[in-house]
Amino acid sequence: MMMTREEQAAKQAVLRLNKAIAKSIAGFIPPADLTVTEWAEQKRRLSSEASAEPGPWRTDRTPYLKEPMDSFTDPKVRRVVLVAASQVGKSEFINNCIGYVIDEDPGSILFIQPTNGDAKEYSKLRIAPMIRDCPTLRKKVSDPKSRDSGNTVMQKSYPGGILTMCGSTEAHALASKPIRYVFGDERDRWALSAGNEGDPWDLAQARQTTFFNAKAVEVSTPTIKNASAIEASYAQGTMERWKSKCPHCGGYHEINFEDIRYTSEKTIVSKKAVYAVKDIFYICPGCGAISSEGDMKNQPAKWVAENPAAYAHGVRSFWLNAFVSAWATWESIILKYLYAIGKTKKLQVVYNTCFGKLWENRGDLEDEDSMLARREDYDAELPDGVLALTCGVDTQDNRLEYEVVGRGHFGENWGIQKGIIMGRPDADSTWLALDDVLTHTYTFADGLGLNISRTFVDEGGHFTQEVRLQCRAREAKKVFAIKGRGGPDVPFTAPPRKQKIVINDKFLGFGWAYLLGVDSGKQMVMDNIRVQTPGSNYSHFPRNDSYGDAYFHGLLSEHLVYDTGKKQPWVWQIIPGHERNETLDCRVYANAAFASLGANLDAIDLRLKELRGQAQKPTPKPKPAPRRKKKQPTTTDEW
Repeated sequence: MMMTREEQAAKQAVLRLNKAIAKSIAGFIPPADLTVTEWAEQKRRLSSEASAEPGPWRTDRTPYLKEPMDSFTDPKVRRVVLVAASQVGKSEFINNCIGYVIDEDPGSILFIQPTNGDAKEYSKLRIAPMIRDCPTLRKKVSDPKSRDSGNTVMQKSYPGGILTMCGSTEAHALASKPIRYVFGDERDRWALSAGNEGDPWDLAQARQTTFFNAKAVEVSTPTIKNASAIEASYAQGTMERWKSKCPHCGGYHEINFEDIRYTSEKTIVSKKAVYAVKDIFYICPGCGAISSEGDMKNQPAKWVAENPAAYAHGVRSFWLNAFVSAWATWESIILKYLYAIGKTKKLQVVYNTCFGKLWENRGDLEDEDSMLARREDYDAELPDGVLALTCGVDTQDNRLEYEVVGRGHFGENWGIQKGIIMGRPDADSTWLALDDVLTHTYTFADGLGLNISRTFVDEGGHFTQEVRLQCRAREAKKVFAIKGRGGPDVPFTAPPRKQKIVINDKFLGFGWAYLLGVDSGKQMVMDNIRVQTPGSNYSHFPRNDSYGDAYFHGLLSEHLVYDTGKKQPWVWQIIPGHERNETLDCRVYANAAFASLGANLDAIDLRLKELRGQAQKPTPKPKPAPRRKKKQPTTTDEW
């Protein structure tokens, strides 16, 4: 039966109405009885821009993400915390949760990154491709090219809610509208305060108070111990660690770097260290049995909670390192570690992003007993490898403390002599005793010797002018006064400046003095101590009474402390019980003397080899045939 024109018009009107309200009605449809994991396996497709393995989501590639994802859909859990290393899929954990919200249980989402720039980049590189490549999401989020689109870089609208992205400094975005879902990425990189409004995470969570079914998710790589926001959040939850089953004893243990063994070889290519790693295996901390990387990555594993009672309070927290990653091999992690040794910032990155550990600016150093055990027997005053000597002198009211330090290729260094000269710095006898140290020729086992190339003397304290005067008298011996200045932006060494010398109100002329960045110098000393293998940047110490308990007690006397009340929050502080820090100062001054020296170690090495008869004699070049001299014209031009 044919419809009349009026009936056809009515039908078209109904179809248009249904199309117009379809998206709105979709927001009222109850969510399917799916977990985030089930949703991801059914509907999520990984995008080529952000994944090494684009295509359908497979939980078996990252089995450790199943519990964190499913805890998001657990009605008893209000907050999920994930502390994770790199290359374990933590961003995909966030994306799967956001995709589930948009598709199955819509509500407004606030997604916070450290900065607005980070938020824009994440939106373009991860959120937009996910929406584009997941058909169910593509149907629900407005087309960004449409004229009336609710899809911008920082906002994505969908039936039942809006995804808003911002940086942690945007106080107005964090403290206005009610929000059911809050996601925080890279929490440890956030601003301490959103403008003058206070802690950004507290502001964001305050917007959830009206929702009985609110969810909050915090994700971050760890950073500094006792200064890490994600560390504090983790401690409020169930504190779960991913533990693998030992194929020998059946015990479950977290795979840590301390339990991995390997051999490494170092070669020098174009004056740069190149490492190769082999014979990598895992030692079970429970039974001591050996397993391969492949065996451990294929073993059953599970989350084990240290604080399971936190589940009753609605907080689950997880901590994950990169040794279980499907994409990061143990060899690649070990190589990153080897290349970072001796470089604080790079080593911190390895600890945070690979080991999944908090960085401790003192705790990872050896203690005094370990340093004592590390001492070695020198076969002479100067061990082979030393190519230059410098000296650092610390000035006290009743004494001078000094250390002579040897330097070799690639930053390798040796403690040569540590001593104390009793006497006031304004007494000539004190300085004459120091001259015996500075003019001494330090010898190798074969009888060849080196003299101290440069000495830096601290002019701080109550005898500044006297120190300048004594140093000026010894400038021919390369003895210079120095003044230390703290602060992370002060360079380790700078060109010397002329300083006035005034004693008893009498002007005695000028002397040269260097300005040192002592913070940089202390960091260099600590970096060298961390190096465990003789070679580049390794610090050697002789087995004698001068390098005993007191020496290492002073060398390890300070550590970096995070002080949030200061403009430059990282400051060096004396460790309680280590009040005498002269040993550390002497080493800093000796290192600075070498840094300012600009010594050509290759030339010194060659000269020593020539004296020992070890240098290869260059092949003589053939003499060119003599050329006939042209007669020069006579001129009266004096130039």
